[in-house]
Amino acid sequence: MSKKFDQSGEDLWVFGYGSLMWRPGFAFLERRRARMVGAHRALCVYSFVHRGTPERPGLVLGLDRGGNCRGIAYRVAKAKRTATIDYLRAREQVTRVYRETWRRVWLDDDPKQSVHALCYMVDRGHRQYAGRLTLAQQLHFVRQGHGRSGPCRDYVLAAVKELEALDCRDADLHTLGERIKGIHEQA
Repeated sequence: MSKKFDQSGEDLWVFGYGSLMWRPGFAFLERRRARMVGAHRALCVYSFVHRGTPERPGLVLGLDRGGNCRGIAYRVAKAKRTATIDYLRAREQVTRVYRETWRRVWLDDDPKQSVHALCYMVDRGHRQYAGRLTLAQQLHFVRQGHGRSGPCRDYVLAAVKELEALDCRDADLHTLGERIKGIHEQA
């Protein structure tokens, strides 16, 4: 489904479904709600750097095949295209668990308005691909994970908060968030 084509003379669109939603880290001209068909957001990546270590991995979101995903599409000025892609590669490709790809996303869920956006899909063949874990397994990795960007639980709670701001409820992620809050409040 991913397609290579030259867009170097155009503004860049980037699709965020995880931490890019609340902390893009690059300058943009426009921020729009968006939806991707054919992929879904899942806590399916063991984090060895940002939210964990190889000895005590955390768990972060990946864009995995199948389903739909609501997120944010950012439009970046063509003059900042190269610098933005370089930044994203340094941030998202630390261990190469994601595949950089171009996918069609629909802006504001409008079937008439779509763009090709840069996004990072999980590589199912990578050793950090966790696949589908039970709620108890997810909770274990989220509780133990702490990496360069902080505690894994903060990452999950930030994802839940951002999804709520988008009026989007991810049942599994919200349930995990409620468990994390309950454990944190008891501690």
